[in-house]
Amino acid sequence: MRVAFVGTMILFLMPVFSGCIIGEDVTISQEEIVDESFGPYTVVAPIDTGINVYHNHFKMNESYPKSLLDGLNVTMICDITTEGSWQERYEADKENCWDLISPSDIVWFKGTRIIGTSPDNGTDIPILDDPQDGHGTAVTGAVLDANPEAVIFFVEGFSDTAVLAAANQPLVDIITTSFGPIGSVPVPGIEDATKVAVVQNKKIHAGAADNSPSPAVQDSTAGPPWSIGVSGYAEEGDDQKETMSGSYPDIAADWTQILPNHDDIDGYHETSGTSFATPRTAGLLSKIIQTLRFDYNDFSSGADPILRSGFMVQGDGVNISNDHLRDALNLSAWYPSSSTWDPLSGTMPISPVAPCSQVGWGVVNESNVQPIIDHLRGGAEMAQRPSDVVMCMEANQAIREAYWT
Repeated sequence: MRVAFVGTMILFLMPVFSGCIIGEDVTISQEEIVDESFGPYTVVAPIDTGINVYHNHFKMNESYPKSLLDGLNVTMICDITTEGSWQERYEADKENCWDLISPSDIVWFKGTRIIGTSPDNGTDIPILDDPQDGHGTAVTGAVLDANPEAVIFFVEGFSDTAVLAAANQPLVDIITTSFGPIGSVPVPGIEDATKVAVVQNKKIHAGAADNSPSPAVQDSTAGPPWSIGVSGYAEEGDDQKETMSGSYPDIAADWTQILPNHDDIDGYHETSGTSFATPRTAGLLSKIIQTLRFDYNDFSSGADPILRSGFMVQGDGVNISNDHLRDALNLSAWYPSSSTWDPLSGTMPISPVAPCSQVGWGVVNESNVQPIIDHLRGGAEMAQRPSDVVMCMEANQAIREAYWT
């Protein structure tokens, strides 16, 4: 599922938190932090409906270091309730946390991996997922399934303002968005904000293609040439293209996943769509970045053009940019054999002729991670793609450049 927007979106979200430290300058006691021992990290920013911070999926035993909280401009710390049902926890935290959050606040929910903000007006309870939705909770769950150690900078919203809240955070590495116009109709969306994130601030943006066979080229989320457009394939199924997912993207990733519920503390559900293939891709990329930062003693994050010279990984004489990561991702992608196609599965067999028109450079899953790491280390370099694939995807990029610039 990909959330659709038409015109101005109004979000209704239901948040959860308690016991807060509030103020422009947050005071954090030493017993609340574990500073440099936290080690290299990576920050992923899902932009979506909201998130269920009470779910066990997002729990964390350690604490975030003060340097990270300061770097992300945290203004509140909510020490959320950890006993009782979802509703009981929310009610216990309502007065001391949820009722106090403003659009300008950035909140760490202590005991979780979630730092969140809700910069748009029009939400009853900031940051928490809408009781009738759950999309953002599942999206964030997909990120952490791919990289359980990712720092989450969650932004509630569907607007340019929401995307820019992450784009202008120097420590954010990757932005993942799973909303856009139904049918990939060629209308303006968040492309101006994602351009700031990637072209100006050197981050990575993963954008969901539509849940239809429509080409992704003109899609305002997946189509701009600076974005990584993500379609879906049946990982752990017959490994073929999901019929109801965008065509001619950059890559395809896991379409159907089991992800956390938004209205309890430990439940899960199976769900499908480019909405979840996209954050899974973001999570895999964050895992690669984090591993390389460990390798090269890089203890910061983001790719700020001033602070980090635009490099995602910068340490021990190694500089790796978002372009290096994207090129390696493209080299690592692959085309499953159509021999595994199940005619009853609802998928479309990967064509032996121009499979790029279906799944772009190919499919991506956990098996791509180590080859990309080895390639970027300069060790076992990946082979170049066949010339017909390169020509097809160079044409894809040229069309996108012409359309969006």
